[in-house]
Amino acid sequence: MLNRRTLFGGAAALATTRLAAPALAQQGFPSRPVSIVVPFAAGGPTDVINRLVAEGMTKDLGQPVVVENVTGAGGTIAAQRIAQSRPDGYTLLAHHIGHASTATLYRRLPYSVTESFAPLGLVSDAAMTIVTRPDFPATDLASLMAKIRAEGDKLNLANSGLGAANHLCGMLLQHAAGTAMTPVVFRGSAPAITEVMASRIDVFCDQATNTFAFLRDGRIKGYAVTTEGRVPGLDLPTTREAGLPSIDMSTWHGLYAPAATPVEVQERLSAAIRAALKEARLKERFAEMVTEPATDAKATRDFHARFLAAEVVRWRPIIQAANVYAD
Repeated sequence: MLNRRTLFGGAAALATTRLAAPALAQQGFPSRPVSIVVPFAAGGPTDVINRLVAEGMTKDLGQPVVVENVTGAGGTIAAQRIAQSRPDGYTLLAHHIGHASTATLYRRLPYSVTESFAPLGLVSDAAMTIVTRPDFPATDLASLMAKIRAEGDKLNLANSGLGAANHLCGMLLQHAAGTAMTPVVFRGSAPAITEVMASRIDVFCDQATNTFAFLRDGRIKGYAVTTEGRVPGLDLPTTREAGLPSIDMSTWHGLYAPAATPVEVQERLSAAIRAALKEARLKERFAEMVTEPATDAKATRDFHARFLAAEVVRWRPIIQAANVYAD
């Protein structure tokens, strides 16, 4: 009997130890470097924003937070990799507004945008700007919209690829006008802006991060910013002030872990994001990029989860009405 009691007692102790092991490991999280996978090329806004966040998170977590660029298929290759990664908090996804739109743009995704990831918090927010070639005849947003309605596909509209923030903004603009322009696709914002300045592209809708200097110098013509508040340094009304609140949008970024990541690990990472967003260097660089760091309230798991779900719902009918899909 003693041997049996010892045997069963030892088995119970072993089972308890196995159950407790993950919790004990999580108490020391992180014990090694954390990787943030960015789904776009190095040097672009998404990459720069998240490298700055990674610097701040490194200080707070006490372990290196490194950025890895995994490009392709509108960010879905990187997202799939994170969705299928071990849910231990050591491999994260950084993504922007395009993460929400892929739920509709890609009809055969190998993951769920809202169920395969644990949102950790938003990190940044940038206004979009509605711009045209410098000699475009419209004088304000109302007359620009009238011109789009009247001329439709006689006008061309630049974007830098399916699901890019400027592509989404262009869809909003056309949806509000009730007509389609002729799309012209570029490999990034820079060549598109070059063609706008040369008056070979009529209309573009892109991040203030990319258009600010050209608007300030008068090399392109601006009509509105798409956020609730104006952008300091730009003498442009908001779309709400101009009477078109339906074009409200921003290019936001957030961080994600795989869905099954332990809650305490998610919370630790979320706290590190909030700490990073308070760093003076990050704030200075974000300001140079015409980008706002997320507030403490928005850099939380709960807010981010609700916000992402709402963005998926918002973009679905707009994409379906445009009948534009990646597959």
